[in-house]
Amino acid sequence: MGRGGAPNDRDDGPDRKCIATGEVQPKQGLIRFVVGPETRIVPDVQGKLPGRGIYVTASRAALEKAVAKKLFSRGAKMPVQVPDDLVQEVERLLLRRVIELISLQRKAGKAVAGYEKVKSWLQLEEAEVLIQALDGSGRGKSKLSTPHFGSYIGCLTANELGLAFGRQTVIHGALASGGLTQRVVEEAKRLQGVRENEGGKGHPKG
Repeated sequence: MGRGGAPNDRDDGPDRKCIATGEVQPKQGLIRFVVGPETRIVPDVQGKLPGRGIYVTASRAALEKAVAKKLFSRGAKMPVQVPDDLVQEVERLLLRRVIELISLQRKAGKAVAGYEKVKSWLQLEEAEVLIQALDGSGRGKSKLSTPHFGSYIGCLTANELGLAFGRQTVIHGALASGGLTQRVVEEAKRLQGVRENEGGKGHPKG
């Protein structure tokens, strides 16, 4: 039973079962969906929409399986309409979320962009997260290392990072600890999973 005697299939607890893999895992690694108007499946990347949640692991393979095998109807226990571009819509929503969060950290003084500024933050141990464009030069990116015990984000393009930092393009960025940084890392991990066929692999610790 959940809060106030509610059944455990409500959205109270921290773990959920993926309809595609059958695995139970923390909600941070899943994408939540709800049944919207006209029984249409709607992605709820922030987990705030009303209704009973249907969860899928944040990976392109799991999402594509859920769509192809009509698992959303099974999860909803009723026939539902699944948009043709559902996977792409999830990716767009996650991307927008990551860009917004990085932008908020930048405005709070907890994010910098540019090779020299990022290098300085790394040397001063002010950076907790290293961000680099997935389409940036491998040679250039290899000159900077992920902070010790820190995180690496490499699933956004230079243009997408530019949107987050208020520039045309950005190759190197860094986030300080605190604020929304952990949320950025979690959302970027989900985005990377959904983009797994498009690059954005992890970065070796340095």
